[in-house]
Amino acid sequence: MPTNLPADYFNAEERFRSATTTEDKVKYLEEMLSTIPKHKGTDHLRADLRRKLSKLKTASSSKKGTKKQASPYHINREGAGQVVIIGCTNAGKSSLVASQTNADPEVSEVPFTTWTPTPGMMAIENIQVQLIDTPPFSEDYIDPEFLNLIRRADLVLIMIDLHANPVQELEFVIQKLLENRIAPRYLEGQVENENFTLHVPCLVMVNKYDSEEYAEHYQIFQELLEGDHPLIPASAKTGHNLDALKRAIFEALGVIRVYSRAPGKEVDRSAPFVVEKGIRLADFAGKVHKDFQENLKSAKIWGSSAEFPGQMVSRDHVLEDEDVVELQI
Repeated sequence: MPTNLPADYFNAEERFRSATTTEDKVKYLEEMLSTIPKHKGTDHLRADLRRKLSKLKTASSSKKGTKKQASPYHINREGAGQVVIIGCTNAGKSSLVASQTNADPEVSEVPFTTWTPTPGMMAIENIQVQLIDTPPFSEDYIDPEFLNLIRRADLVLIMIDLHANPVQELEFVIQKLLENRIAPRYLEGQVENENFTLHVPCLVMVNKYDSEEYAEHYQIFQELLEGDHPLIPASAKTGHNLDALKRAIFEALGVIRVYSRAPGKEVDRSAPFVVEKGIRLADFAGKVHKDFQENLKSAKIWGSSAEFPGQMVSRDHVLEDEDVVELQI
């Protein structure tokens, strides 16, 4: 009997095969199980995955306390999301990380200066996002652990140099991704072997757009480029249009900011809860405190999701960016 597995299953399976830690393998196995349709044709597959999951959890429990040499590409996610910057040599990846974060990568015009990934935290309004500088893509070799970092990222920022060969650079980076069964999500439905390719969210930063004087260069690049790509022209050196880049990153991460306040208190907008877009009130309440999720009776909302300030809403109410929530139990 055919299993009729959905594309989400194959995406989770690709992440599982690329996972480097037991924790990630357990996570993606559970994701695979959740996507499998329940019928007789999938009984054996679900049973096999449950056995694998059980073995991994047992192995994880028995190995606690043991030390293992970690890959430099295994970087714990911090902040509102993990953004991995990729591209060719001298595209400006290190310059962006150095100018926008607390990290201090080596910045040089000498090719292939960056040999290991360097993370740093970038402010986008009142939240922090993790940027990771990476070695340039090479024609000869890309470290498998580097590819796994790309697969695990919340967002991939492809950086190209407006003053070099931007069309060729973008085509080269995408081709290297495709060779390793990774594709930008915006190309979904346009590449071969869709079921065996992991689609990752991507933006394309056209770097060295230092001022509006380069608008003509950028226009020519757009005319020469085939296909529709999510392009953001900006400059890591001068800061030109970086606010637009940051806003695009925030939108691409699929998160929103929600503020919780106690009755009669002022709203603290310096430390919002960063949650997934489309979250329901009941799920948000659980992030504030588990007692709220279990015992929530009502809530008042101020913000774009409210019909009027202080609207009383139900547990199923969907929150929007910068909503203020007053929970009551």
